[in-house]
Amino acid sequence: MNKHKVIVNPISGRGAGGASIPLIEQSLKDKGVEFELVRTERPWHAAELAQAAAQEGFDVVVAVGGDGTANEVLNGLMLAKGAGLQQVPAMGILSVGRGNDFAHCMGLHRPLEEGCQILAAGQRHSMDVGRMVGGLFPQGRYFGNGLGIGFDAVVGFEAVKLKWLTGFPSYIVATLKTVFLYFHAPTVRIEYDGQTLTLPALMVSTMNGRRLGGGFFMAPDSKPDDGWFDICVARQVGRVRVFGLIPHFMKGTQATQPEISMLRARRVVITADKGVLPAHADGETVSLEGTRIELELLAQQIEFVTPYGAAA
Repeated sequence: MNKHKVIVNPISGRGAGGASIPLIEQSLKDKGVEFELVRTERPWHAAELAQAAAQEGFDVVVAVGGDGTANEVLNGLMLAKGAGLQQVPAMGILSVGRGNDFAHCMGLHRPLEEGCQILAAGQRHSMDVGRMVGGLFPQGRYFGNGLGIGFDAVVGFEAVKLKWLTGFPSYIVATLKTVFLYFHAPTVRIEYDGQTLTLPALMVSTMNGRRLGGGFFMAPDSKPDDGWFDICVARQVGRVRVFGLIPHFMKGTQATQPEISMLRARRVVITADKGVLPAHADGETVSLEGTRIELELLAQQIEFVTPYGAAA
């Protein structure tokens, strides 16, 4: 029987993580899942717990929280792998966070009872992982869903400040605020698999998954197991035009608009020739004043416990 380490961020989703513990424990017991549950106590604690669980021989490590918790667990597993561990646990996610875009990327944005059933079924599928170097992480940091530079990063920063809203509505309000806060785009040089694009870019989203901000489909055709980043580049536009583009991002039709370029690559280097690069990875701040970020797609790195053994 597989041993599961369940890592709960009790403050995720405005306390939904902690409130979900009795339901999760009962559901996993009812389904005959062997597990050990632990709560996080500080930032990066989930990464430490995941790395320790890998070294202790757990078969599956489950992140219970939002995008940040999932990102930390992923980093802990990748750090264990980088330290030479031959058999790295599979990763599971139970979604109780704000946006849950990482879980959506892996087909795991499900109600808790259904998520526990997926864990019990134990189907696995190998997924790609992104690695970034730069900004606040010159030593590097891993991500599963996507890394956003510019407008979408500032939206995430603003959404966290909205204590009276959660979920997709908080990102909508934050987007409207960001239209007025973040207007003068940096001039960036994007080097991708031997090609170069230089332009004033309102936003550069490098995606392994499809969605950011709880419902903005930055890369609607992306798959987290295909060995490629899908990159969405938005050129500098006026404020009024930003409002016109927002519905396209909500529907995933932005590629039809002349200000948007969609690229694919395995290695990407983004340099600010003018300005700086505010950035997030899976919703976690990775750059505020940085001017260069290097990205690499690492294919088939981690097994995820997913529905029917495939990303949904």
